[in-house]
Amino acid sequence: MIGKLEKLAGYAVLVVASLFAIVPIIGVIIMALQPADGSAASLSLLDAHHIENFSQVWEAANFGASMRTSAILTGTTVILTVMLSVPAGYALALIQFRGAGIVFYLFLLGLLIPLEGMIVPLYFDLHSLGLANSYWAVILPNTALSLAFGIFWMRAAFLNCERTLVEAARMDGAGTLMILRRVLFPLVRPMVLTLAVLIFAWTWNDFLMPLVMLSGSDLQTAPMSLTYFQGQHMTNYAYLASAAIITALPVVVIYLLAQRAFVRGIMSGALKG
Repeated sequence: MIGKLEKLAGYAVLVVASLFAIVPIIGVIIMALQPADGSAASLSLLDAHHIENFSQVWEAANFGASMRTSAILTGTTVILTVMLSVPAGYALALIQFRGAGIVFYLFLLGLLIPLEGMIVPLYFDLHSLGLANSYWAVILPNTALSLAFGIFWMRAAFLNCERTLVEAARMDGAGTLMILRRVLFPLVRPMVLTLAVLIFAWTWNDFLMPLVMLSGSDLQTAPMSLTYFQGQHMTNYAYLASAAIITALPVVVIYLLAQRAFVRGIMSGALKG
């Protein structure tokens, strides 16, 4: 009897938490489909059918160009972060060398330093190198900042792999890269995909770095376009809701496509880390 009550209580908590998460999203969707002029507004999803708001917002906020910029910045950052985090995590977890612990903790310092405290000197450093107001002015700092978490995440993933697999592969004559690619990578693939999804979401939603680093150029990211559009249409809630959905949609799509592997990666980190 107690077990059933605990199970029902657990389901009740999940239902309440789901409502807290879903109801605001439904509200934003309904608001986005309302008339742009605010006339005949309705709280019913069946009565809200002004889908043309999305195309009008897309053109007015120039989301085509900003989405392309965000895709380039985010995609390149994710690729570089994963490509560097996987071998670094493997080396720090399974290759014994002097100073490995010190190197790992030095990387962890990147998790402790707030972006706000370094972004101004970072801008002047990149400006002196001729990289300011370019894609690389955002890609390189975001990759460096993401590496701190990426290496921490992948080191934890490789530490949970059986060392006997590595030893057996070495006895068979496999080299370091072969062991990483053929033996260990299939085991940590869910955590690699989880890392990629997390870095994608963080980089896509980043506002401060592009705002500072691209201030002298015509390049804009999707969050920047959303902010500028909000300043121009502060009272047009239908347009604002449509713009918010457009900005958030790529992250939602990526998560839905990688949902199973993402959950497996999170659970692996929670249970084994």
